Amino acid sequence: MPDCQESQAHTAERVLKSAVEVFAEKGFRDATVQEICERAGANIAAVNYYFRSKENLYAEAWRKAFQDSLKAHPPDGGVPQDAPPEERLRGRVRALIHGAADEDNQSFLIMHKELAEPTRLLREVTRQCLHPLHEQTASLMRELLGPHATEQHVRFCEASVMSQCLDVVSRMRMDREHPATEDRPLVVDDIDAYVEHVVQFSLAGIRAIRTQANEGSADR
Repeated sequence: MPDCQESQAHTAERVLKSAVEVFAEKGFRDATVQEICERAGANIAAVNYYFRSKENLYAEAWRKAFQDSLKAHPPDGGVPQDAPPEERLRGRVRALIHGAADEDNQSFLIMHKELAEPTRLLREVTRQCLHPLHEQTASLMRELLGPHATEQHVRFCEASVMSQCLDVVSRMRMDREHPATEDRPLVVDDIDAYVEHVVQFSLAGIRAIRTQANEGSADR
């Protein structure tokens, strides 16, 4: 019995791994259960048996791809929790940009295709996976902004930092498909330099908002 259970677990793992690859390459609509199972060396009934449906497999494939990306690029960027908040922000920005720019990051590829042809099938799984990361960054924003900052200040700053990281990565991926010319230079040709720019730009804005929040508190 244990051997049978182990064999089933391996089959499910193979199907899930194959699903990640196929969904990253083709998106949900163009991916087929048949191709996923063929790549996994599994019977076509395996998807329904282990995952109940193609839709559930899609969500689980993104979850696996996301967890794999976190292992490759830990969200703290390797910066200790007791480091100054400025350094912890640098670590998070570095991890996010390098992770999203990683050509092997299949969670980003799946999401990119999801955004191009929305299915809404990933809403719940992305909320579950991304919410803790957003909250960790928001907590860091509160620390940097100080006790007088409002929750709106915190959320706006968190959104601003995330946007700087993710928008440029989309442009970098476009650069790979369309090589630079004299009329259209690369957006970013040095990722680490851009990481430092985002950190310095963000810290300057955060300091300005912190000053305004402190002054507003003093006037009350």
